[in-house]
Amino acid sequence: MELKYYMPTRIVAGPDCVKKGGALLRGLGERALVMCGPNSARRNGALADVEEALSSHDIGFEVFDSVESNPRVAGCRRAAEEARRSGAAFIVAIGGGSPMDAAKVAALLARNELADSEVFGGEYPGGAMPVVAIPTTAGTGSEVTQYAILTNDAAESKTSVSCDGIFPALAFLDAKYTATLSPRTAASTAMDALSHAVEGYLSRRSDPWSRAVAREALRLFGSALPRLASGSRSGKELDEALRWDLLLASNMAGVVIAQSGTTVVHAMGYCLTYFKDIEHGRANGLLLGPYLEFIAESEPEAVGEVLSALGWKDVAAFGAVLDSLVGEREELGADELDKFSAKAAKAKHLVHTARIPVEADIRRMFREGLRVAGGKGK
Repeated sequence: MELKYYMPTRIVAGPDCVKKGGALLRGLGERALVMCGPNSARRNGALADVEEALSSHDIGFEVFDSVESNPRVAGCRRAAEEARRSGAAFIVAIGGGSPMDAAKVAALLARNELADSEVFGGEYPGGAMPVVAIPTTAGTGSEVTQYAILTNDAAESKTSVSCDGIFPALAFLDAKYTATLSPRTAASTAMDALSHAVEGYLSRRSDPWSRAVAREALRLFGSALPRLASGSRSGKELDEALRWDLLLASNMAGVVIAQSGTTVVHAMGYCLTYFKDIEHGRANGLLLGPYLEFIAESEPEAVGEVLSALGWKDVAAFGAVLDSLVGEREELGADELDKFSAKAAKAKHLVHTARIPVEADIRRMFREGLRVAGGKGK
């Protein structure tokens, strides 16, 4: 047996951990570039906490607050240029997957002269600037992975940038930053994290260590997601305990995919995000039920272990929870079904899937996960 487990990110979690742990930033350099979107980091208080932590430890900084949703290479280049111009030694990323992923690629581009096609190539001789990640959603787990996901118009999809050098050096987890999330965003990001735990557990690349972390993430999700669905229906704000459970489960699920990678769910979901503008987590949530049914046909014991960790009775119960989070499902046209199925069938993610699907299997999962015009999908 050969096993490998690598997780170089220091994780600090707890109320006000950014301000309390600010001394850890001193070891990364004397100047920082803070990357975030234009609004949410200010609204949830994370940017103010970061600015206070940096200032109190005499670390100079500039704020790059124009990170776009579903970032592209061009936006990352602008951030990298700002990092070089300002003399930053490290980058602080505040937000969901978009700011964290953009910061990781900017950290590479600040140290490497790369053509757009080379950004996805995996060769970065100059290394990367250190990144500090502060998630403000409970979904992507990007604060503990070596992946950055960018919109790639040349490939008409989302494409991953992957290298050990973009593992964040430090991650701060504080659930207070998720208090301002809308019910839709909270549900979407939670489904993204759930997909990481489920796909990671069932991946061909999983190992005893990653499955152990996945089981704990699934245990947290099993209790948290029905509470999240109930809160979303009632319109109530998420209570603090629930937000902590979701944030920790998301973080653990990120640790899982750092070891195992993702599978066919992400390959299919990228089509829905790129072509249909469906949020990444929601796209995964639409497909998770059909995916689990597909895997159960050949791997019933492994699927049973996932359900046992969640504390849910069977695949039907799994689907019911997802239905409560997803609500009304989007529609695919017949031409879209053909295009997306063919495209996903060529994705590299498929080789990690416990039961490798062919195009007909992918078509069936799309049909079962979405409404198909003139078809028998939901």
